[in-house]
Amino acid sequence: MGSQHTISESVTVSGRGLFGGEPVTVCFHPAPANHGVVFVRADLDHARIPALVRYVTNTPRRTSLKNGVARVETCEHCLSALGGLGIDNAVVELDGPELPALDGSAQPYLDALFRAGLCSNDEPRESLAVDEPVMVQENGAAIAAMPSEDNRLEVVYSLDYPDPIVGRQVRTLRFSPQSYRQEIAPARTFVMEEEARVLQQEGAGTHLSPEEMLVIGPRGPLGGNAFRFEDEPARHKILDLLGDLSLLGMPITGRIVASRSGHELNHALVRRLLAQVRDRENRHVASMHEVLDNRRLSQILPHRYPMLLVDRVLELEGSHWAKGVKNVTVNEPFFQGHYPGTPIMPGVLIVEAMAQLAGVLIGQNLEHKGKLPVLLSLDGVKLRKPVTPGDQLILEAEAVRVRRRIAHMACRAHLGPDTAAEASVKFMLVDEEDNDDSPA
Repeated sequence: MGSQHTISESVTVSGRGLFGGEPVTVCFHPAPANHGVVFVRADLDHARIPALVRYVTNTPRRTSLKNGVARVETCEHCLSALGGLGIDNAVVELDGPELPALDGSAQPYLDALFRAGLCSNDEPRESLAVDEPVMVQENGAAIAAMPSEDNRLEVVYSLDYPDPIVGRQVRTLRFSPQSYRQEIAPARTFVMEEEARVLQQEGAGTHLSPEEMLVIGPRGPLGGNAFRFEDEPARHKILDLLGDLSLLGMPITGRIVASRSGHELNHALVRRLLAQVRDRENRHVASMHEVLDNRRLSQILPHRYPMLLVDRVLELEGSHWAKGVKNVTVNEPFFQGHYPGTPIMPGVLIVEAMAQLAGVLIGQNLEHKGKLPVLLSLDGVKLRKPVTPGDQLILEAEAVRVRRRIAHMACRAHLGPDTAAEASVKFMLVDEEDNDDSPA
């Protein structure tokens, strides 16, 4: 999938929200590699809302994201334009709760991003390749993801309206930035005339007239409007779908087939795809060759039950990097006294488990054989997710700088794809016979 991309310079667009009608200004800013797309509410103390499916909040007829009290609504057209151009990293700063509707398509966003220009972040781009069929369906609507034969993204959307002006439309897109710009980006959001009346009676879109959006009546578009494509509604559904798929946080390759699917079902597919990835990673971990089992660990580390907190070492890359596992069970002795009604693994023990794995890694260097790594300092400690009985912690330790007497290690603990904890750990390396204390 090549390298990650961001924009070359900042660019601004302004308009009014589709549903709320509030004026809003959006500034797109460049972002570094591995940053992702993040919305920033400038009017709410610069609260940040990552464009990921776990931040989706249920809102009718649109995609909305929420992080704490901050939310951003109707972001699918903006996300579609970013994904359509292959932009992986960007800060999208806005001073209101809803993205501007502009002309109802992704084209104005695309034009603005073209003005800003694209540049490489010089880091490889990860992608999600569908390797097993996934399908979700509800109330006669369905969407499925299947493997593709040529490692590309293909979208087939089937729209079926009782109104003969729209009727049944089927559109296929073989995705590329060029096909997106030409075939999808100009397609506008649409609403049937009766739906528009109901929405405005409910207070949504009261600032809009048929001249400002695509309202379809019995004889076609109202207000002197005309379809940009014969199948513009189906094309716009693909536009929305691509915006929702971007909530994976990475590009996707595969064949997506959708029938009457809307935002809610699109989000459900994204969640199922991410769950499939987590299951695959867990199966991979379970089948991996054990580099060091519990018996061999007890020969390396001076810890014993209940303080030996690494169950297995799964991978070792010399003295540079290690991966281990800690299976958290309800029988852990610390659960008896640490929130026994709602068991949570103490954060200090998560840090201890990471440090023990780092101690194993340090011992792989022949120069440090027979030395004890004694904890010297902890910096940048972050506990990001609670760890509870039944969880499996995947531990990682990476050597940052190791000298004869001092070792600096970067440690992380993961729950599936999420980071549960991280810390920068420094050890003093002492001769074993000179110190009776146990290492961290």
